Amino acid sequence: MSVFSDNIRFLRAKKKATQQETADAVLLSRVRYSKYEDGRSEPPYEVLIRISKHYNLSIDLLLTVDIRKYPVEDILQLPDNRIILPVVIDREGNNYIEIVTQKASMGYLSGYSDPEYIESLQQISLPFLTNGKYRAFPAQGDSMPPFKDGSYIIGKYVENMEDLKPDKSYVFVTLNDGISYKRFKARHKISITVAADNSFYKPYDIPLGEIVEIWQYASGIFPEDFEPDYSGNYNLQDMFLELRKDIRNLDDKFSNLK
Repeated sequence: MSVFSDNIRFLRAKKKATQQETADAVLLSRVRYSKYEDGRSEPPYEVLIRISKHYNLSIDLLLTVDIRKYPVEDILQLPDNRIILPVVIDREGNNYIEIVTQKASMGYLSGYSDPEYIESLQQISLPFLTNGKYRAFPAQGDSMPPFKDGSYIIGKYVENMEDLKPDKSYVFVTLNDGISYKRFKARHKISITVAADNSFYKPYDIPLGEIVEIWQYASGIFPEDFEPDYSGNYNLQDMFLELRKDIRNLDDKFSNLK
């Protein structure tokens, strides 16, 4: 038996359909279809496509993920059937939140759709974060104040691009930049414009085709030694960044004079 054969047997049972009814729906004989369910034969591409369309599940899921472990209804509601594991709650009814550590973030682009990778992540629960799917990502670099190295940004999964709100903060997972925390500015036909909260960095566009996931900022986890800066004084790094910003502005002015 294979994952594929187990999956189609399970899906047929969920539909309460006979092998003959399913075979007719995917344009096969019952004998040929039964061989796929029993694992005695592997279907060609054209048959895989028909079965995938019949169950409204991606071929990738049918071939690689034991969907018996997850509520089919939740999988069907996800864009392109990508695996964002269904919300799991503890005994008190609190959501579990996966923590993508700095080390785990290196493999997130290849593991975000792998149930085993997601299940391997550390988990916490916060009672004030409910009604959604949440995940925590590590802050990196100096472009996302007040988050510094050692902090975690907790995001709520955004299913539809239309739900993005101007000037709200999001974690964008993209093919080129990986995990980044930015403020959404505008949507265009083939891209979106985002900006860092650190004014030194210019806004830039992300092509829609590069976006893998979007998580709206919901909360933060800060390191033990974190102290908000209410004084308005700059540290050396801030002064250095301001100096770089001034130099860049001068370069822009000279370029415009040419």
